[in-house]
Amino acid sequence: MKPKLPILALSTLLIISSAKAQTQTQAGAWLRYTVKGEEFSVTLPVEPSMKTSDVFVTRLQKSRLERVIEAKAGDVVYRIYVYENPKPRQSLKDFVTEQTTKSDLDLTFERDLNIAKFAGQQYSSHDQNFPATEQFFATEKRFYRFVVQGATAEHADARQFFSSVTLGKKQDGIEVIEGGESPDTVQHIFIGKEVDTKVRLISKPEPSYTDEAKRNDVIGTVILKAVFAGSGKVTNIRVVQGLPYGLTEKAIAAARKIRFVPATKEGKYVSMWMQLEYNFNLY
Repeated sequence: MKPKLPILALSTLLIISSAKAQTQTQAGAWLRYTVKGEEFSVTLPVEPSMKTSDVFVTRLQKSRLERVIEAKAGDVVYRIYVYENPKPRQSLKDFVTEQTTKSDLDLTFERDLNIAKFAGQQYSSHDQNFPATEQFFATEKRFYRFVVQGATAEHADARQFFSSVTLGKKQDGIEVIEGGESPDTVQHIFIGKEVDTKVRLISKPEPSYTDEAKRNDVIGTVILKAVFAGSGKVTNIRVVQGLPYGLTEKAIAAARKIRFVPATKEGKYVSMWMQLEYNFNLY
């Protein structure tokens, strides 16, 4: 029997065409993300940005690594804070006290937590104008702080976020890369009719099929919406239509590698929304 070979095609569109997909995930699907070298993964509704810094800590009299991973969907903000915990190690109790004391929010203890072998604590602010929930965990060399702002802990999206948290040495998920731009921090993200010259693609790597998708004969189209930033990076990748068995993740990884000349307006490079279609077919 002749083996089925994956045939992949990419088209870049500004209007979604009707997709002929055998199996599709819902638009706006939550995807799992992780950071290389870290001990967590979590699902998010949109691609997050990440900033890594060396921060001087008076208690230690030296700097430690800190990261902020952030995603925003509607009025809800999701953040994961990572703190290096160098020797002499700080206890989770002391770390939580330190963080809640200097917080601008009126955080109150709610309950103890446990993920696998890792203990944690949950705190919440019940300010009706600015609800927030924070979960703190300690691993051997890290503190992790998972935050939802703009929704209570009972909100469906907050429950989805917190229930997806996993901790441990080996984590699967889409790797979050340093940088990234939030739509809130960019002056303006244009659409095609607003720019003088549109994005010009230089190279567009094709995604590979996963073995599991081939075994299950999955075909169809992954549709992504992304910002082709004036900096020359593809950011803010959002899933309009996905496919199972890792094909959505493969499409996102390929989109990140696209090389292009940014759109221009009034002689300057600007950021522009684009849509990408990755067609997965087996023959």
